[in-house]
Amino acid sequence: MGAMAMPLSSSGQPCVFSPKLHQYLALCAQDGRLRIWNTDSKTLHQEYVPSAHLSATCTCISWGPCRTVKEGPQRKKRKSEAGHAGEQVDMLALGTAVGSIIIYSTVKGALHCTLDGGHSGGVNSVQWHPKDSLLYSGSDDTHIVEWDLQTGKTRCKWKADRSSVTSMCVSPDGKLLLSAGQTIKMWDLETKEVYRKFTGHATAVTTLRFATTRPPETNGLYFLSGASHDRLLSVWQVREDGKDKNSVVSFTLTDEPQHIDLITSCGKEEVRCQMIQPCKKPLSPTCTVQMSGVEDTPLPIPLLATALTKDTSSLLLAYGSRLQPVMERVEVNTAERHVCLSRDVHSTLSLTMETTLSKVKTPIVNSKSKVLLPGLPGHQAPVKAPLGSEKRKKGTDTKEMSIEERLGEIGLSEGGAKGAPSLQTDNFAVLLVQGLESKDANILNKVFQTRKDVLIKKTVSRLPLPAILPLVEEITKRMQGHPYTAVLMVRWLKAVLIQHTSYLSSLPDLVSQLGVLYHMIESRVKMFHKLSKLHGKLYLFMTQVCSGRTCS
Repeated sequence: MGAMAMPLSSSGQPCVFSPKLHQYLALCAQDGRLRIWNTDSKTLHQEYVPSAHLSATCTCISWGPCRTVKEGPQRKKRKSEAGHAGEQVDMLALGTAVGSIIIYSTVKGALHCTLDGGHSGGVNSVQWHPKDSLLYSGSDDTHIVEWDLQTGKTRCKWKADRSSVTSMCVSPDGKLLLSAGQTIKMWDLETKEVYRKFTGHATAVTTLRFATTRPPETNGLYFLSGASHDRLLSVWQVREDGKDKNSVVSFTLTDEPQHIDLITSCGKEEVRCQMIQPCKKPLSPTCTVQMSGVEDTPLPIPLLATALTKDTSSLLLAYGSRLQPVMERVEVNTAERHVCLSRDVHSTLSLTMETTLSKVKTPIVNSKSKVLLPGLPGHQAPVKAPLGSEKRKKGTDTKEMSIEERLGEIGLSEGGAKGAPSLQTDNFAVLLVQGLESKDANILNKVFQTRKDVLIKKTVSRLPLPAILPLVEEITKRMQGHPYTAVLMVRWLKAVLIQHTSYLSSLPDLVSQLGVLYHMIESRVKMFHKLSKLHGKLYLFMTQVCSGRTCS
């Protein structure tokens, strides 16, 4: 039996591969959007935005069992599809922070149903029944709810613990349910009564997984558990005599586990289960796989999701940014105790962003050349000649134009003469990127002078992602200056937060990079409250003075 435990990533947002073939990767962002990626083509397959995605953020996610889908007209199957004809992943359950559960269909590409009224607190875990159309959910309200997916209503609800239900797992035969709160409990799903209790974790249990499918009447039933802030993975045995309160084996990890994946070797399950004997000393992993960057001082790359393949010698990994995760199948030599994979995540991401970033250079103009204004690739709109441009005479001496002269000719300032051509949004975006890269105050001053909210919004929306953080830093620096400049910068900051909140929330060190901006806004909010009180007192004083003069 091969087992794999994945350390906790820094983001903590739900992300999981689909079962069996691992064809899809489901990922929930902090803004509530559900994105489903195709692991074969490495492309975005579907994107779903719930109606209450900003208030009801996703807290947990679970793929439903593969089911037979009714198809339309029959078509000839490929050889790769012959072995899996009729079976495909479809349903996806998303638990939310407000207690509701969203069921999404990947086949239809739309919402299937919403389960409401079962929980009064946030949902921490959702688990599918392997055979029946049932779903189980555990919540902060200390209850477990059994849902009937055919009717969309609660079938049964019972109190599971004195504290929050943090994790759950349904046995492969659908007869038992593991739940974790202060203790781990095994429930008989037919009677909804506690079958066994297990204690051993000092913190909240975050991961549960059945390791075998043995019936509870024998000593061959095992399951694994992991807890927060605990670098141990515990293995529990359900004994017939009831002497199973302590774990039989523990495995050491480099960090707290987030996800457990198991693959059972065919024909060897019975032998391996009988060989497990109680061991007081924690066992070390046979192979540890880590990922790091290619910088001079390598930094660890967060893993979003992992899965074992059937051959057990390769892993399916998802890592990097949540906006565009990198999915890769990696061959691992398990004979090596430590394996470090070096990847350049930034270059991988820039492959798709590079086409939207143009580096504008000032050309040397001669009589035989054509002057083209800067623009983003793909822009096909015709560009008018700048105001006051005249045909150059042959033999005239040409020289390289400065940035200031170019800005003046294309009429970047809004105080130009009437009839001057309006600067396109493409040019604003390109010049802003050029100014941020070169730190040219002249370019930045000209661009930031605009007061048109529509133009600011379109310019920010066309910026490439690598330019967003430098723009925020420049806005922060300028907001600390003259009050008039600060008012203009608020418009740009508002546009950035509206257009690129999802990207900013995916950055790992966002707090340190935006700390100055946060403290400045916080201090101004506090000062605004004091100024409001002062304004009220002055208004009252002036009213009394004016009324006194009127009476006199």
